[in-house]
Amino acid sequence: MTKPGRRGRSAQPAPQAVKPQRPVRLAAGVLLAAVVVAAGGYWWSQARQPDPLQAFQKLQGRWQRTDGGYIIDIRSIDAAGKMRAAYYNPRPINVAKAEASVDGGVVKVVLELRDVNYPGSIYTLTYDKAADQLAGSYFQAVERATFEVSFTRMAAGTQ
Repeated sequence: MTKPGRRGRSAQPAPQAVKPQRPVRLAAGVLLAAVVVAAGGYWWSQARQPDPLQAFQKLQGRWQRTDGGYIIDIRSIDAAGKMRAAYYNPRPINVAKAEASVDGGVVKVVLELRDVNYPGSIYTLTYDKAADQLAGSYFQAVERATFEVSFTRMAAGTQ
């Protein structure tokens, strides 16, 4: 005989929820933590590195060498550091290469001159943000001599 209300039912145990194994949960937690730490580290490193294009924009303008009338005119710089620049002494001298870079937070400029009396003369300069100055060395190819030089920014409209 069967009890009333239980007709047609067979006695089956209730299904039990399958619990994930502890090692699987631990591994998933460690993986999630590693991803979060890696993403945070990437974000932090990107936030600390200056945007090269922003750093390069500070270089645009006309710069006059402190010991004479030599002028570097930096007209534009792209994100890769390629510059469109001119050099005057006081007449235009061909600029064969003009590049900027950021190394360890320091903005650097390299200008190579190739013209009559300038067969590969090279300026290697760094930008001093506090002084708003370019300073470094000038390799004078004809004399095969290197000189310490600095340039100050010229006021707008100054020739």
